[in-house]
This record gives sequence, C-alpha cells and structure tokens, in this order.
Amino acid sequence: MASQRYKVVGLGEILWDMLPNGKQLGGAPANFAYISSLLGNEGIVASRVGNDSLGSESVHRLAALGVTTEFIQRDAAHPTGTVQVEIDHAGQPKFEIAENVAWDFLEWTADWQKLATEADAICFGSLAQRAVASRSTIRHFLEIVRKEAVRIFDVNLRQAFFSKEVLTESMRVADIVKLNHEELPRIMQLFGLEHRDEMTSATALMNLYQLKLVCVTRGFRGSLLISRQGLNEHPGYTIKVADAIGAGDAFTAGLVHEYLRDSSLLEMNETANRAGAWVASQVGAMPSPREGGVRAEMANIG
Repeated sequence: MASQRYKVVGLGEILWDMLPNGKQLGGAPANFAYISSLLGNEGIVASRVGNDSLGSESVHRLAALGVTTEFIQRDAAHPTGTVQVEIDHAGQPKFEIAENVAWDFLEWTADWQKLATEADAICFGSLAQRAVASRSTIRHFLEIVRKEAVRIFDVNLRQAFFSKEVLTESMRVADIVKLNHEELPRIMQLFGLEHRDEMTSATALMNLYQLKLVCVTRGFRGSLLISRQGLNEHPGYTIKVADAIGAGDAFTAGLVHEYLRDSSLLEMNETANRAGAWVASQVGAMPSPREGGVRAEMANIG
C-alpha cells in the first residue's frame, strides 16, 4: 500500500558541515532519514554523537525535524563529527572530514539489535566504515536484519576513507548499490574490472554481487537504474542550484521510498530525481518544505 509507513534506517555518521556561511547538520545517513520521514516513512538515525553542545544540538534538531532519534548514542570520550566544507563555483562541495570522532565508535547494543530486526530498509555507506569499531558494528547490524528487509549501500568515496575490502564486503551484503558517475570507473579499476561504459559496468556489478538494483547518478544529467527487470534512464531536472550538499542522499531516500512500494524503475527514477533536485535547489542538506509539504515542492521541480 502506498500509504504504508516503513521503518527506514540511516546507519552511520552524523556530522556538522562547517560551511563558509555557518554550520549545517548533515551526514549521509541523517540526511537520508530526514528525507525519508518527509516522504511519509519513519526515518530513523542510528549513529553516535559526543557528549558536547554539537551532539545535543544534533539530537534536538533531528527530533524537531520529525526524525526518530532514540538510536543515537552518546560518547563521553570522542567529539561530535564535523566537516570543513568549501563550495566551488558550480555549487559542488569539497570536504575535509575530522577523524576519531563519535561516529567512528558505533557500539553494538540491545536497542540496536532490536532495531535491526524491525527495520524495513537500512541505508549504509563506506565512510562510516573507516574505523574498525564502527565497521564491525555496521556489519553485525546488517547480518541480523530480516531477510525481506532492503539493504542499500550508498557508496561515498571520501578522501582516503575507503578500501577495496570495505567496498567488496559492503556490496556482498547489499540489495541495492548507489554510486555516482565518477565513483563507478574508480571502483571498476579498484576491483580490477574493465570499465567501458556505465551500463556495462553497472550490469557487471549487479551480476558479480547478485544485486537487485544498481543506481548510477549523473549529477545534473540525471541517473541510470539497472535491475533484473531492465533499465531506466532519467535526464534529470534543470534547476538553480543553491548547493548540492545532501542532494544525493535525498535521491537515495526517494529511490528507496518507491522501491519499498514495488514501484517501476520509471517511478523510482522520477521520485528520486525530484527529491534530489529539490534539496539541491535549497541551502543545506535538510531544508524545511513550505506549506503544502515536500510532495508539493517536488511537484514544482522541472
């Protein structure tokens, strides 16, 4: 049923993007959970913040935005994550990510075990697996989810915070893999595979890792979806970009929202591109929709 509310978990980092004009709350899992909640699901963040003012502000802000925050851990020994962000002339962000922060020490708990067995979809990335402790916790979480739950690996090749092992193991446990057009050839090279074009490479990854869906985002040029049932390309939308921070996470939220409802590839691509374009047209990764809600905002795109 289209009206069903699914439990959708963003598993990994919470951090503050320190922008030239101030700070914005973010982190791919948190951004994903927020947009998922706007679309009508229960968006849940499973992460860890410090026992500091930024940590408290993270939890309060997400709760005010309608995101479930009871699975955000507090860390007395490590600070809340931050990222120094510079925006280039095209609105594209460049990141300098702080290390040894709270989300590098995700802890396996009874609460998280219960959440893992109840979740309908779990989105995780490569960045949150840069530290051994969090990598182990994330893998444990994914191992015990229900068979029918959807596991989405959202690749983020940030700085040097990834390895062939992390990427390979993540694809092995995923149902859906989402990556962008710049990451795809890098991953093919890292895996020792030939990259001729996006369709061929996406199909190769789908077959190699027995994936149900591979998504390649192309920035302002839209996206490519490939599944066992076929493929669909979307040309994207022409918008005035405020900044692109969080646009990919919004895309993922739109994609998963439709996937959970057994929508067609065309419908998945349409909703995902509209969600991503809306966030890119706003400042920050977690914009608040105007009266009428996010559906009205997305309908006005294009």
